[in-house]
Amino acid sequence: MTDHSTAALDTALAYHRAWTSKDFELAMTYIAEGIVCQAPAGRLEGAEAFRAFMGPFAQILTHSQLIAAFGDDRTAVLMYAADTVPVNDAPGAECLTVTDGKISHLRIIFDRTPFTAARQQGGQVLDALPGNRSNALSGAGEDPGT
Repeated sequence: MTDHSTAALDTALAYHRAWTSKDFELAMTYIAEGIVCQAPAGRLEGAEAFRAFMGPFAQILTHSQLIAAFGDDRTAVLMYAADTVPVNDAPGAECLTVTDGKISHLRIIFDRTPFTAARQQGGQVLDALPGNRSNALSGAGEDPGT
């Protein structure tokens, strides 16, 4: 009999459940201090940069449904449907690497186009986000780490 560990999948799902249920502080407990996040707007390094990027998105999330989740002891892949205040139907996918029980690398894929359009059409919701991280969502920022 083969022992198949799903430790990374378990961690990824716990993280996903936390941020999609508006408990971003709990979600951050699954994030390694030195996380590297590759997002459409660029590379982010460190837990605080990740918090500044993902926290505002979690705040505007209105609904999320997990479509698929696969993983093993080190890597997990999640695909989900997301609705946000400015954009309905904003699907995303994440490939997460887990080291010592924490997410150490996250590659997130989503289409920035509808967020850019919402911002250009008077995106007060995006502009009102703490830290104005709408640039990361729209890709309009020069430096995704600021």
